Amino acid sequence: MEDAVQSSPPRKRLRAVHACNICRARMIRCDGHDPCASCSASEQNCTYGLNPNHKGKTDLILAGVLRMEAALFDMRSMVSSPSFLGSQMTLPPIDSSLETLSSHQRSSPSSTSNADNLQNAVLDPMHTSATESILQWHHFDVFPSLRQTYISIFHLEQSREPIKLRASTMYLYVNGAEIDRIITSFASSVNFWYPTMSTDMLKAAQTRIADGKAADTTSSCLAYLVMALGCANLTISAAHHRAMGDIYMDTVLKKLCVVQTEVSTAATQCLFFVALYFAFVRRPLQAWQYINMAATQCRLLLSYSPANETSDDQECLRRIFWSCYILESDYLAELSALPQSGIALIESSIPLPAQYNTHANIQEEEQSSLYFLACISMRRLLNRVHHVLYARESGVSLDNGRFPSVVSELNHQLEEWREFLPVSLKFSVDAQETANEYGGFLRQRYLTCRSVIYRPYLTWIITNCMDTMTTPENVLGSCKSCLDACLLHIINLRWFAHTVFVDTWICSLSMTAAMLILLVACRLPVLRQLVGEEVLTAASYLKQLIQEWTEISGQPDSPSIEQSLRLITEIDGFIQQEYQGEEEYDLVQRVRGC
Repeated sequence: MEDAVQSSPPRKRLRAVHACNICRARMIRCDGHDPCASCSASEQNCTYGLNPNHKGKTDLILAGVLRMEAALFDMRSMVSSPSFLGSQMTLPPIDSSLETLSSHQRSSPSSTSNADNLQNAVLDPMHTSATESILQWHHFDVFPSLRQTYISIFHLEQSREPIKLRASTMYLYVNGAEIDRIITSFASSVNFWYPTMSTDMLKAAQTRIADGKAADTTSSCLAYLVMALGCANLTISAAHHRAMGDIYMDTVLKKLCVVQTEVSTAATQCLFFVALYFAFVRRPLQAWQYINMAATQCRLLLSYSPANETSDDQECLRRIFWSCYILESDYLAELSALPQSGIALIESSIPLPAQYNTHANIQEEEQSSLYFLACISMRRLLNRVHHVLYARESGVSLDNGRFPSVVSELNHQLEEWREFLPVSLKFSVDAQETANEYGGFLRQRYLTCRSVIYRPYLTWIITNCMDTMTTPENVLGSCKSCLDACLLHIINLRWFAHTVFVDTWICSLSMTAAMLILLVACRLPVLRQLVGEEVLTAASYLKQLIQEWTEISGQPDSPSIEQSLRLITEIDGFIQQEYQGEEEYDLVQRVRGC
């Protein structure tokens, strides 16, 4: 009997057409029994709805993102309402201001329609949460050396030598196996993080490279860019691919005039990929320039759909739109005075990513879509946090009567975002390893957002020079949330390919900001007790990691990254002095006691 079972072909597992309500909410498999195995094991009340659920995981997370967006819109409307603006919550004491918003405020729909309350997730010009803005806090006046040799990021990057092109164009001969390897590298990295290329487009690019066609067309440029970015990703593990990537990129830059004179989805995609390559080689101004160009062309094509456009072309364009939205926001978060493309002004009217065949493996395609949606929703939340709390004219971070409730609601939205992540992307808020690098990257985004949300409490305490005896416990808890997030942001930094490839420059600045905040906290006894001891080794870990990343993409070095490393080193010296001074004081006290 056993032999008969073993010899029979394996049966394909049937998916339950109608999942129970509990399994559907948790997005796990349901065997369709009554009660199902999952509910029986967890002792849950297993119930079934009236209609079968035919939606896939991508549809479910999309619905969740839309629900969270609606809640954010309502929160934004509530913050700007006359009743909220007129509320008086003075500090100190601050205890009564720290109550979370009522469940009615969180869940009840606004009396007006959502259409009237839509607020786009746009970063305000000259917001006050960038690293350069933090360095201008008067709390750093006691550390004049931090500013004496500091040069603005824009001027450092703008004064760099221009990119030099080769005197003659080189066309590489690459065998079929190597082409496959490079295309696969592109698909598993760039096209996973920003899934804009369909499998058909990738096959066409691969065929064009294999045929050795070197025509001056947008299609050729797109094929070369796929190879350049695939080589760039391989550079993370094999340095010799950097030279290959540069050769492909050199060819693209010489043909780019063809792309720039064409108005099409393929041309827009080329502009976006050029921006990604400049991000990889740590050229932030050039990366922003091409993101801006791609975003502007997205706006044009979304406003005037070409006559011969297919549904796949439309979906591709929308995905490029959201990719540009994420990256432009990342750069504006640190260089707030950069002119904006206007892409954020229409983001609430652009559909989120839908069905699109980007990977041959269905599971990989689904994971890519979920990851992309998670990154989009987090970037939108980050933009609203910057807007509501730190807009130069209207931000509430310095308004003692308003920021506690706003912080509470924003943190509520952040936790809902984390709770709704699919199991494969979930992470714990600690220093434990994540199941995969995608969860690790999302945790870094989460920690960034959490530290920015709770920062107003920190600035309130350091501005009022509070001490342990007069500071309410719940205020200290909020400060600890900010400081823990800053420290965990540093501790959890890893060799995530997404970070190394795209975000090395941005990461160096955000880590500098985290170190600056930790330095301020270490100077006040009331806050120093909230800072973990890992702060004493954080800088050495950061410097080693960022230096290794910069070596991957080769010369020339980014002067703003070098400046960030210098600042991190100097900040670490001041932190060490603060702790050494405390140890010396304790030693003297013990000697006197004897």
